[in-house]
Amino acid sequence: MAAKTPDDYYEGLERWADELRALRAIITSTELTEEIKWGGPCYTVDGKHVVGVGGFKSYFGLWFHQGALLKDEKRVLINAQQGKTRALRQWRMHAPADIKPQIIKRYLKEAIALAREGKEIKPARGKAIIIPPELKDALSTNKRAAAAFKKLRPGLKREYADYVAEAKRVDTEARRIDKILPMIAQGAGLKDKYR
Repeated sequence: MAAKTPDDYYEGLERWADELRALRAIITSTELTEEIKWGGPCYTVDGKHVVGVGGFKSYFGLWFHQGALLKDEKRVLINAQQGKTRALRQWRMHAPADIKPQIIKRYLKEAIALAREGKEIKPARGKAIIIPPELKDALSTNKRAAAAFKKLRPGLKREYADYVAEAKRVDTEARRIDKILPMIAQGAGLKDKYR
């Protein structure tokens, strides 16, 4: 279940708990406001997303929403979804020793300044939505889902199309279609529970 407050998130950690709490302490020592977005902590300034934290199987770290604009003097930032994300950059850490408070604070200070200046890389808009043939076929046999899909805004249609298209195996693709058809029929977005 997604955390409702930052405290819920940090109290419920099992993996990387100490490391993520250390990152939280560094971030909350700045002027950033702590919120929950997409099921995890997000830190904002003047309502603009600056940085988030998270733990994964083999690493924990930060993601800077406009990280592509940062100088990245220490060369720690990566684009984890090459070809998909334009602005977001991750700083992956694998051990407590990777947490460098002074360096992190410098990156945070620069990210805050960029946000205050209104500097940002906007997402590409108007790109055609390519509906995978398998999803088209499934929608053609489910009239309720097809009608609801037509009413979805383009961003939600793209989420569903990409979710199916990114499946690497046929059985994964079929499972994903089975999972999303009821969601589409309800007019829900794929990631609504994280919004």
